[in-house]
Amino acid sequence: MGCALAMADEDGLDGLSMRKLADRLGVKAMSLYNHVANKDEIIDGLVEMVVAEMGVPDSSQPWRQAMEERAVRAHEVLMRHPWATHGFMSRVNAGPAMLAYVNATLGCLHEAGFSLPVADHAWNAMDNHIYGFTLQALNFPFSADEYAEVAKQYLPMINSDELPYLHQLTALVSRKQHKGVHDFRLGLGFILDGLASLLEE
Repeated sequence: MGCALAMADEDGLDGLSMRKLADRLGVKAMSLYNHVANKDEIIDGLVEMVVAEMGVPDSSQPWRQAMEERAVRAHEVLMRHPWATHGFMSRVNAGPAMLAYVNATLGCLHEAGFSLPVADHAWNAMDNHIYGFTLQALNFPFSADEYAEVAKQYLPMINSDELPYLHQLTALVSRKQHKGVHDFRLGLGFILDGLASLLEE
C-alpha cells in the first residue's frame, strides 16, 4: 500500500490505476488481483492509512484541547495527501482505523457532557470546517503573499456605493492593514466557542 499511497500523493486518485501500480511494483497487473479486488479496495486501504496517520483524539485531555489538536492534526495530514479529503467525503469509509477514529471523537465529546446526538452534530461541524478549509487551501488560485496585490487589482471593480463593506475590506487588504488570509484555528475556535456555550447551558 505504501507504493499506492506515494502514487496517489503524486498524481491524485485519477492517476492511480491497477496497471500503473503494477508497473511501479514491477509485476503484472493481473497479479495484483490476488491481493485486492479492484481500485476501490486500494482507495479504501489508502484512506485507512491516512486516518491512522491522524491518530485518535486523546481522551485524557480536556475535550476542547483534544478536539483542537484533532482538527489541526487532521488538516496537516490532509494537506500532505492532497487527494485524501475527497476520498474522505465521497466514500463510505468503514475500516477499523476510521471506526476507531470516529468512536474516539464521539467518546471524547460524550464524556465531556454532550449527548450523543449533539456530539454527532459537533463532530460533523468540525469535520466540515476541516475538509472545507483544506480543499480551499489546496485549490485557492493564489498564495497568501499575493493577497494585497490581487486586492489592488480588484478594488476598482468593486463599486464603493453599491458594495461599501466589500470595498472597504478589499481596501484594507490592498493596504496590508488586513492580511485577508484564511485562518484555520480562528474558524475552528468559532465552532469550539459555540460548543462550549452549548455545554454550559
